Amino acid sequence: MAPEPPVAGPVGLSDYIEGYLVEDDTLVAARTLGAQLGCAPVGAATGAALRFLAAALRAKAVVEVGTGVGVSGLHLLRGMAPDGVLTSIDVEPEVQAVAKRTFRQAGVPPGRTRLIMGRALDVLPRLSDGGYDLLFVDAAATEYPAFHEHGVRLLRPGGVLAFDSVLYQGNIANPARRDAETLALREVVRAVREDDRLVPLLLPLGDGLLLAAKIA
Repeated sequence: MAPEPPVAGPVGLSDYIEGYLVEDDTLVAARTLGAQLGCAPVGAATGAALRFLAAALRAKAVVEVGTGVGVSGLHLLRGMAPDGVLTSIDVEPEVQAVAKRTFRQAGVPPGRTRLIMGRALDVLPRLSDGGYDLLFVDAAATEYPAFHEHGVRLLRPGGVLAFDSVLYQGNIANPARRDAETLALREVVRAVREDDRLVPLLLPLGDGLLLAAKIA
């Protein structure tokens, strides 16, 4: 009697979630370049969540803090309305150049992206109050608390504020961690939760995705 084939071990839940939707060749190539440049993009599940949000909002105007190599931006663009415009801000010219190539290879018309080189906290004050459907933040954790108030100002009622990597590899839940990044993330999670203008949600996607819908 032939031996039975070995039974495969259980698939980790996070791996299952990350692999639920398969990314295309353009996203895979951008992800590889990001790793080579030391610029880790959002995970596939987080990207799918961003696309879902942009589609649910029928977003026409989105702001992204942290262009990276264009992975998150491409997910957002694919969920946005066909005439929607993504404004993406980054301080690194090298990664924004890669992002431009990523968008071009994906067939995104140039008029649908507005890439701004600079520090987001200097750029955001120049953007219109209430003029945006979604603000996605994937930048230095120490600056997250400042983006909270900018998000409330920039978003229309019903718009969504999204912060990536707020769980910080579990450090946010460890009271022994008192570094600047962890303290800033605790502050923004608390501030968003206690803001009466927002309806918050913390999701265990990737390294933590904090969402908040503006109601006023």
